[in-house]
Amino acid sequence: MKVFNHISSYQYSALKKQNNMTRIFYLSLCSIIVLSLLSGCRKLDETPYSSIFIEQFYKTPADAEAAINGAYSEMADLYIGPSAILVPDFSDDQTYPRPVVGRNTLTLFIYDPEYSVQSSFDRISESPLNIWQKCYSGIEKANWVLEKIPGIDMPEARKKEILGEAYFLRAFFHWMLAKNFGEIPVKINASKSLEEAYVGKSVKAEVYKQIYADLDNAVLNLPSYTPAGTVKGRPSKEAAEALYAKAALYNEDWLTALEKAKLVIGKEKYTLMTNVYDLYDVSKEDVARQENIWAFEGESVVPGNSSNALSLYGPASSAAPAYGKSTFGSIFAYQSFYDSFSVNDQRRTQLLATSYINKSGAVVPQDKITPITPKAVLVKKYMDANSVGSKTSGNVPIIRLADVYLIAAEAENRLNGPINAYQYLNKVHKRATGVDVVAGLTQPQFTDAVLQERAWEFFSEGDRWYDLTRTGKFLTVIPAAVNDVFPVRTVLPKHKYFPIPQLEINANPKVDQNPDWR
Repeated sequence: MKVFNHISSYQYSALKKQNNMTRIFYLSLCSIIVLSLLSGCRKLDETPYSSIFIEQFYKTPADAEAAINGAYSEMADLYIGPSAILVPDFSDDQTYPRPVVGRNTLTLFIYDPEYSVQSSFDRISESPLNIWQKCYSGIEKANWVLEKIPGIDMPEARKKEILGEAYFLRAFFHWMLAKNFGEIPVKINASKSLEEAYVGKSVKAEVYKQIYADLDNAVLNLPSYTPAGTVKGRPSKEAAEALYAKAALYNEDWLTALEKAKLVIGKEKYTLMTNVYDLYDVSKEDVARQENIWAFEGESVVPGNSSNALSLYGPASSAAPAYGKSTFGSIFAYQSFYDSFSVNDQRRTQLLATSYINKSGAVVPQDKITPITPKAVLVKKYMDANSVGSKTSGNVPIIRLADVYLIAAEAENRLNGPINAYQYLNKVHKRATGVDVVAGLTQPQFTDAVLQERAWEFFSEGDRWYDLTRTGKFLTVIPAAVNDVFPVRTVLPKHKYFPIPQLEINANPKVDQNPDWR
């Protein structure tokens, strides 16, 4: 029996050969080992290896399903932790953490390439290091799917879908890495040897060229969305087109962003919910898929995946049963952000600025939520009164129709000015407020209005920080986002991107540190 090694310096879970092993299940399909994780930051000098019995795997339809599920598991881990939400939200001007060691490093911008404070077991899932690890692990697993599944004898329709899902996930992971770390290694081949695992960084244009190529393939292979036929949590053709639009927006490719956004809008397969708050109502998650194009789908059952957003956003000590059965008071919104909403904005009701009702039925004033600050505001997006402990069935939106409308608004404005862009911006603004945006804005003013609308629409969804960094506004906005807990926040140009993890640089001789972090 021939054994193929596929070592990746991008993956961090270890698996050793066992003499009686005949099969490796999907959780270890792309098993990896980077022993420097266990030995700090010294040079990797051990002989890392992990093995998969190719002849025993990638043979049956069940193997194909297990393989693609393995890639999805890495995406899920980004939202279980949930580093995909907390890393940007701890950094932005809307929400802030209870100032415990490891969490305040992002808010105060005092992290470094070691991510040493955040590398403990209970903080790594809230760290940029986790984003790096999970995305490259997901990319490696997607690469094996794309390489091996075409040879499996199985129904062609499902095979095509699996390949489309793998292309979609690989594009998503590369885009997630690009918006967090800037220039990154683009990995499109499965690592069968240590040499194949080592890939150097690509410039932004090459990164997005690959993202576009993968999304082109995803669009060709994925089925269109239908309410009855689309499996929850799986991307549709329209999800690939929506991700294409958003990736193009980050690439400042306004024409492509507008074309892809208009394509999704024009199909009319998705519609905005009448009440924006229904998007987060656990009992209405099936209906909410009319707007949620792609989301992390939480499950409160055991075993099952569930985001920790519920437990982190609710008040301390599980005090308010309406929030969930187990909450810790770890994340709050700034009072200044709450005050930025108009009083008739539906989205304002997703924040609680005065009081909540505790388990005894008593009204608890806002300044008694926690000793953190009398100006803390609770976030209500992820409430689930029927949670099982901290496990919730609530979903975390990743791409939704409101996002597509605002992508179209920004791209149209940047290309042609605001005249035809109002129609897209007003779809979102009027849904929330009942009125249109005031006309007569200049092109820069309209861009600012779109960014503000995005701030109101997508708070606590891991979006705002990247809007600030991609536009350069983080340098002026962040210093003003302070309170009595964090009275000074010193952000520098280098914080546009997080540093490449030192662990990766130690392990991969072809990767160097981002220039601003050297």
